[in-house]
Amino acid sequence: MASTSNRTGGGSFYGGAAPYRSRDGLSTRPVASSDEIQLRIDPMHADLDDEISGLRSQVKQLRNVAQEIGSEAKFQKDFLDQLQMTMIKAQAGVKNNIRKLNKSITKHGSNHIVHVVLFALFCFFVVYMWSKVSRR
Repeated sequence: MASTSNRTGGGSFYGGAAPYRSRDGLSTRPVASSDEIQLRIDPMHADLDDEISGLRSQVKQLRNVAQEIGSEAKFQKDFLDQLQMTMIKAQAGVKNNIRKLNKSITKHGSNHIVHVVLFALFCFFVVYMWSKVSRR
């Protein structure tokens, strides 16, 4: 976390808001490394033990939230991986079934045409015979 020495204005890290301080006795001080925060304690208004225990409880809460986010992210990743595998299996099944259907159509396609032609000849014969019988 970065720190800023401007107590009332906002630094770029804080998005225009005042830097975090839990009480009037604590304030942040700029340091060389952006990963460190140094606290200056005003002995007149400070209760150091309360501040430390408050910060520890906040760190524990943040750690718990981070663990929950991590476990939720892992669950979502596992779910998406499982869904992706299901989709891959479904695509493979559809592809195999289409291949089988195409083979079946090419194998039995001519057989259907023969049946249609025979049915048409039968119908023609029935109509022909009916016309012969009805003229008499």
